[in-house]
Amino acid sequence: MIPSLPCHRFVACADFSKIRVGDQYKNIQLDISISSISRHSRPLDPNPTVNDDCRGGESATICSACLCDDRPCPVMVSFASAEMEFGKKRDGSCKSDVIVHETDFLLSLLQVMSAEHGINTEGNYEGDNPLQLERISVYFNEGQGGRYVPRAILTDLEPGTMDSIRSSAFGKLFRPDNFVFGQSGAGNNWAKGHYTEGAELVDSIMDVVRKEAEGCDMLQGFQITHSMGGGTGSGMGTLLVSKIREEYPDRIMSTYSVIPSPKVSDTVVEPYNATLSIHQLVENADQCFALDNEALYDICFRTLKLTNPSYSDLNNLIANAITGTTCSLRFPGQLNCDLRKLAVNMVPFPRLHFFLVGFAPLTSNQAKEYRVLTVPELTAQAFDAKNMMCAADPRHGRYLTCAMMYRGNMSTKEVDDQMLQMVTKNSSYFVEWIPNNLKASICDIPPVGLEMSSVFVGNSTAIQEAWKRVSDMFTVMFRRKAFLHWYTGEGMDEMEFTEAESNLNDLISEYQQYQDATAGEEKDSVDFDDGDLVDFDDENGE
Repeated sequence: MIPSLPCHRFVACADFSKIRVGDQYKNIQLDISISSISRHSRPLDPNPTVNDDCRGGESATICSACLCDDRPCPVMVSFASAEMEFGKKRDGSCKSDVIVHETDFLLSLLQVMSAEHGINTEGNYEGDNPLQLERISVYFNEGQGGRYVPRAILTDLEPGTMDSIRSSAFGKLFRPDNFVFGQSGAGNNWAKGHYTEGAELVDSIMDVVRKEAEGCDMLQGFQITHSMGGGTGSGMGTLLVSKIREEYPDRIMSTYSVIPSPKVSDTVVEPYNATLSIHQLVENADQCFALDNEALYDICFRTLKLTNPSYSDLNNLIANAITGTTCSLRFPGQLNCDLRKLAVNMVPFPRLHFFLVGFAPLTSNQAKEYRVLTVPELTAQAFDAKNMMCAADPRHGRYLTCAMMYRGNMSTKEVDDQMLQMVTKNSSYFVEWIPNNLKASICDIPPVGLEMSSVFVGNSTAIQEAWKRVSDMFTVMFRRKAFLHWYTGEGMDEMEFTEAESNLNDLISEYQQYQDATAGEEKDSVDFDDGDLVDFDDENGE
């Protein structure tokens, strides 16, 4: 069996400072999203632009970014769950399958982020590039003695995962007050996480979120990582998303969600938990990045040629992708991209906000010496269906929109030419009724150890494959009312299951509808309040 990765939830607020109009950093973008907080000592210059950005796992992670006139102030909240089936990431975030593996993901993401900014395990700066500190406050607060503390909140419904994080190499990096946890756990039960155990803890979590958010001059949005298969990440994770949405309705809510794998499942009631989670995410999230362990293992086997991939290998894959989506918030670039820009360009319809994610370069250790990194090579590999971090084949659907986020020293003209060539050669895989549906961004600072890299984000109708698998498994179980008593015993009603199933089926139908749509096929019509539809092709209006 293929084990699933652990996940943690965290809320992060990012704040941007030292944004000077007229210089090369004017268009700095925020990589995290969070609700706006006004606390300026002096008015902000209206010209600087701000961008935003996550979620996914049995535990969940939330990040937020804010813009301030003097200094950036990010806040992150992370939730760890020992029950989680899949792994997750965050700025200072974890993924967890079990207690040990949950911390693996959190630490992988934190290691990548800290390395890019030159921060060691004690929170001290050891870098040699001024750009590393230019906007380090997007994810870190500067404490006494020059120590940097990730703006993160870690929470779970049991204390074990919190203890494992504290005892890790990066455990001293987090603020002790930002560990929020219960004692009983969710027991893989969505109802426990959403209605009973999680509901008792969520107010304490929101208090810490508010405290961190109020330390920012302007909150841009939230990033959350969580798993859909367990109880804490799916139940309490979606509850937290709805609470934050109520309090910060105009902020970007971005999630990295670990969805059920096609063949392997560690949780019998996973279809119930996933369906109930999707029901919430469709309404309360702005963008969801879909991940699953099986697809990550396939990348390790096929592309990286690893014979025995570990959780660290999988976590590093996701960490590289997440840091790639946030680099424009933290470093200067020629073409910037943030969470809000990404949402505006990637989501043509409010409910269709579930994305596929890819990363390049991915090369085996044996072939690294022979690798030549070029923009065409990065683009081809990032678009490769075998390298998608979700078990959905984009060749079975059509792209509504796409985004390519490049890092490194490259020409904008070369990027533009490559984008045009990609769309032209593969026009059948892009919907024809959204012209120019591929967005590109360039960050000048490459990842640690690479000269250049790219991250692919695609809004493809092929994601319905994943939802169909969940729907089919849900239907066969719910038809016999199997395991239903565990949920109704926590106060749920069967009607909630029926509504969630109906909403998921509607989502699948919407994807199929826009996949089959062609340009100009619909007649011009108007729908009047009385329900009569007038077709303008009929001269008499009959």
